[in-house]
Amino acid sequence: MVQHFETDSRQMLGRLRGVMAEDAAGQQRLDRITLLIAEEMHTEVCSIYLFRDEDTLELCATQGLKPESVHETRLKLGEGLVGRVARTGKVMNTDDAPGTRGFRYMPETGEEAYSSFMGVPIQRLGEMLGVLVVQSRESRRYSDEEVYAVEVVAMVIAEMAELGAFVGEGAAMSARHQRPVLFRGATAQEGAARGHVWLHEPRVVVANPIADDPARELERLHEAVEKLRVGVDRMLSTAASGDNEQLKVLEAYRMFANSKGWMRRMEEDIARGLSAEAAVEKEQSTARARMSQVTDPYLRERLHDLDDLSNRLLRILTGQGAETGADMPADPILIARNIGPAELLDYGRKLKGVILEEGSVGSHAAIVARALAIPLVIHAARITTEALNGDHVLVDGDQGLVHLRPDDNIVTAFRDKMAMQAQAQERYASIREKPAETLCGERIALHMNAGLMADLPSLAGSGAEGVGLFRTELQFLVRAHMPKRAELSELYARVMDAAQGKRVVFRTLDIGSDKVLPYMKAVSEPNPALGWRAVRVALDKPGVMRMQLQALIRAAKGRPLSVMFPFVAQHEEYSQARAEMDKAMERERILGHPLPEMLEVGAMLETPSLAYAPDRFYEEVDFLSIGGNDLKQFFFAADRENELVRRRYDTLNVSFLTFLEHIVRRCAAHDTPLSFCGEDAGRPIEAACLAAIGMHVLSMRPASVGPVKSVLRRTDLQELRAVIHAARDAGDQSVRPAVVEYLKGKL
Repeated sequence: MVQHFETDSRQMLGRLRGVMAEDAAGQQRLDRITLLIAEEMHTEVCSIYLFRDEDTLELCATQGLKPESVHETRLKLGEGLVGRVARTGKVMNTDDAPGTRGFRYMPETGEEAYSSFMGVPIQRLGEMLGVLVVQSRESRRYSDEEVYAVEVVAMVIAEMAELGAFVGEGAAMSARHQRPVLFRGATAQEGAARGHVWLHEPRVVVANPIADDPARELERLHEAVEKLRVGVDRMLSTAASGDNEQLKVLEAYRMFANSKGWMRRMEEDIARGLSAEAAVEKEQSTARARMSQVTDPYLRERLHDLDDLSNRLLRILTGQGAETGADMPADPILIARNIGPAELLDYGRKLKGVILEEGSVGSHAAIVARALAIPLVIHAARITTEALNGDHVLVDGDQGLVHLRPDDNIVTAFRDKMAMQAQAQERYASIREKPAETLCGERIALHMNAGLMADLPSLAGSGAEGVGLFRTELQFLVRAHMPKRAELSELYARVMDAAQGKRVVFRTLDIGSDKVLPYMKAVSEPNPALGWRAVRVALDKPGVMRMQLQALIRAAKGRPLSVMFPFVAQHEEYSQARAEMDKAMERERILGHPLPEMLEVGAMLETPSLAYAPDRFYEEVDFLSIGGNDLKQFFFAADRENELVRRRYDTLNVSFLTFLEHIVRRCAAHDTPLSFCGEDAGRPIEAACLAAIGMHVLSMRPASVGPVKSVLRRTDLQELRAVIHAARDAGDQSVRPAVVEYLKGKL
């Protein structure tokens, strides 16, 4: 019996190959396919439903239902049994379709006569393309062998759709990779960009889903898996012995590469008529489908490992590596599932924007994107399976939107938006050399954030008065080993040289949480953002901090030096870190190296606790910089990486502004210089309010200096203060509506 159905599936695939080889239009191919499946399955009905948009399925071909219902019958996702299969991605097999929950009778199809129903998702790598249905009059459940045979055929149909075999009239039959698609992601770096897709890892295209010679395909699979196993073993032998996380991933890879179940399923797929590549991709699609339904993070990671391993195996089988021979477009928008900081830096400033399926607001890639001043959209689900190299793409980093293959109306609107931004930039350039002085005569110092040497040219171009935050962790994150003191000293000296006498505040190494050094032993923590990070790591493992402080002193070469410790939560932490700075200064003095003519040692206020530190702290610290991003999430107990809650808080919430005013008053009482550093400092509305409550130094990304300066120069802070106080006195939860109304026409 088993052999009989294996022969049938091979015969069915053989006939499918004939259909693929025909010089026929897309509709004719679909019609032929439904006919041959109905014949091979000995059923009265075979139908193919394809998506015309992300929520609507359309009957595109049928054998057995009324021909006039083709392209007329449509179902919403989840509607009827067909819609349910599409929504769940699972096979439905019932001997009583009318009695099954969710059944929807469609009189225009004439399907009332059919009792049995089997619906199989047509999907490729977890991307749902449609549903393949067989129905019969007799009441029976299709056997496991029959279900499997139809699943194999559905997988081949998905591959054919990917190759454009069913292009015809109507939305459901349009070329999939010519359709406009809108992706709603999340903003990780603001800005707008227009360009063409450049895939970081071009996906493998399976051009031969049906096997010519099953025995040869089995041989190819075994040879490729052996190469894969050797490669994984080689990676394991060269992995850093102390890197437990990397070793765990590679051990998982080896487990999957040697999995007898994985191998057996692929061998069975080949026996039923698939090529080696198609068999691998069928298992990969199954893993992707399961991945979307699994909530356990460990299981998701393991399925992700299997997915990655399948990609490696496909590249071995097809010879399609990352180097495809395609030329990078002149205006590349990089698309990837995820990407590390070193890989992103390799692309450099040639990129116009970045789109990731995964990523996070505080990820290494986001930090580099900010440094490169290019828009970054994250959580653009499934874009790597939809986009092709060279596709036209628009990135709206302000809204977290991506328009892939946009229509003319969208392009026109987007072009207008970019033109308006360009005009605004011209306006900002005209005030570049002018101070950020308000209408009431208050002077606000605007500084820029940086983390790379490539950022420093923006110091002059943006009109910033200095570097309020230089992130030093990027130099540690992009290397496979700890940088040497001499390397760091040379880099820091070049930063100070490029600043040409303007103040640069160096933040010491801020690692932990989402920023884990590749050569540092990872620590498993239930909540890393509230755990062992930044100054806590430095004080517990002071060797790296001492080396970095010495490098900074030597880089100064007698010039003024400003150093800031991150994530200080207690006075004692600052005192201990300051003591390490004093020791480094003394050591450099003994060694005969020139000391900075002036040394400022500050702290980042990122936890509410530091706002209530003893007066002695405010007297000892040379300056304070509010780290707005972290402070806000801790104040509101809302994780900024969690999409479910990150939008629940507002910088202009009355409680938060009142808290910031408390800090301003404490610093004023002790003559402690204060600045605000973070994304909010670069948003004109928020920046104006921060200035109004007494923040006279703001540090932001270079591109924000112009917009913020423009608004400040047209604002009377005394009037704005009155607006803020009036909204608070009125009991408003946020002053935003009142402030926006006041600033109307100034933005």
